[in-house]
Amino acid sequence: MKPSITVVIPTHPFRVHNGMLARAVDSIERQHLTPDDLIIEVDKDGLGAATTRQRGLEKVTTEWVAFLDSDDWMYPEHLKVLSAGARAHKATYVFSYYMVHRRDGTPWPEIDPLGHFGKAWNPAAPHQTTITTLVRTDIAQRVGFTDPPPDSTVGGHRGGEDWHFTIGCRDVGARIVHIPRRTWAWVHHGLNSSGLPDRGDAAIR
Repeated sequence: MKPSITVVIPTHPFRVHNGMLARAVDSIERQHLTPDDLIIEVDKDGLGAATTRQRGLEKVTTEWVAFLDSDDWMYPEHLKVLSAGARAHKATYVFSYYMVHRRDGTPWPEIDPLGHFGKAWNPAAPHQTTITTLVRTDIAQRVGFTDPPPDSTVGGHRGGEDWHFTIGCRDVGARIVHIPRRTWAWVHHGLNSSGLPDRGDAAIR
């Protein structure tokens, strides 16, 4: 049976105008496993990624929710690979890995400086993940997104709302599994926030 999936993309006016959002949406439309819904939340009032993502999450009614930042994109197999991985491992939170691309879409040399690709998730010693995940909606909505306090760390990482969300999912009993495939593009364009509310192009209006 085809799983029911909603994709949530938080964005802000800068990425609407510069074409990044359109590229992200195009990647959703090209998925081999078509999602049931796409929710785009635009941060028009400057409240930040956590609040914007939370607004989108609250509207989800499907069994699963997938997250994507508006400056990145999914490869066509992304949702199919994650869904199959969730089913095979009886997981409730799955994440794959990325290739780094420049803003113009060309790839950087394939590097993995932190050595996390293919590393099994260990809830007792978690390694940092990204927001590009597939999660059971009931778990995601139970945990939700909030801005972490300045300079707060979890599991040795400062990370932003996405990392705190991951740890929250762990703490409520989510079965988190890493799928060792590179199925999406992380775009390095010089204004990335890396999940931190005090960085990036979110402040550009």
